[in-house]
Amino acid sequence: MRFDVIVVGGSYAGMAAALQLARARRRVLVLDGGQRRNRFTSHAHGVLTQDGRDPAAIAADGRAQLLAYPDVTWRQDRAARAARTGARFEVSTESGDRFEGERLILAYGVVDQLPPVPGLWERWGRTVLHCPYCHGYELNQGELGVLASGALSLHQALLIPEWGPTTFFTNGVLIPDAGQRAQLAERGVKVEEESVLAVKGEAEVCLADGRSLSLAGLFVAPAIRAASDLAVQLGCETSDTPLGPVVKTDARQATTVAGVFACGDLARGAGSVSLAIGDGAMAGTATHQSLVFPAT
Repeated sequence: MRFDVIVVGGSYAGMAAALQLARARRRVLVLDGGQRRNRFTSHAHGVLTQDGRDPAAIAADGRAQLLAYPDVTWRQDRAARAARTGARFEVSTESGDRFEGERLILAYGVVDQLPPVPGLWERWGRTVLHCPYCHGYELNQGELGVLASGALSLHQALLIPEWGPTTFFTNGVLIPDAGQRAQLAERGVKVEEESVLAVKGEAEVCLADGRSLSLAGLFVAPAIRAASDLAVQLGCETSDTPLGPVVKTDARQATTVAGVFACGDLARGAGSVSLAIGDGAMAGTATHQSLVFPAT
């Protein structure tokens, strides 16, 4: 089957991109594997007009509104391969279907990779968190923690005190130097260098020396990896971020491969529902204009 544009990924960025194209009366296919990055949390915050809603409900509303447009086709399937075939792109799915499109929008997101501390995954999106703008207010200025996972953790430890008294668990990953300790002290951050053995209860950090600290929330900056290798198959360049590589795009979400656009968490080092929607809207309009003005 042939389409003007194939959107790989049906979460917030992908749907926002497809919506712009549908409103331009272009034939759009959305391929969705059904694995939203924020599926672990029950409330989305910081999303204008949607603050506090279940993110699954926001996504369901978006899909219903998108599918009201007759030129949109939705397939619950994962894209397995993508390649340019002449002037078009061919995408093959895990179920064996093949589709062709004049343009591709990659919006399949990333996968979070947490430190190997028992108990983190079971609390991910509830009391183990990554974004204070998404979750910090609801912690009600309680005792908070930051678990070191890499270079970005120091920045996180300096930021989190805005939402409550903060302890920085270095866990052998990042040992602050004298200057960094001075910065942390100025922000009122306690530095805990004992190894973290596990997280239990709501957010109880268990240390190697037998102590435990009960927190309202524990923040972690996860490493990320792309949820698919389609961008690699297509030859798209990547950019390094403190969390991991993302697909390199320009201000209009165009990748380094002509005719391929990328948006959402796949194309930026930090993500939220609001940013994903904005990136998707830009990718959709830019993709449409590339069809109208192919030389630009």
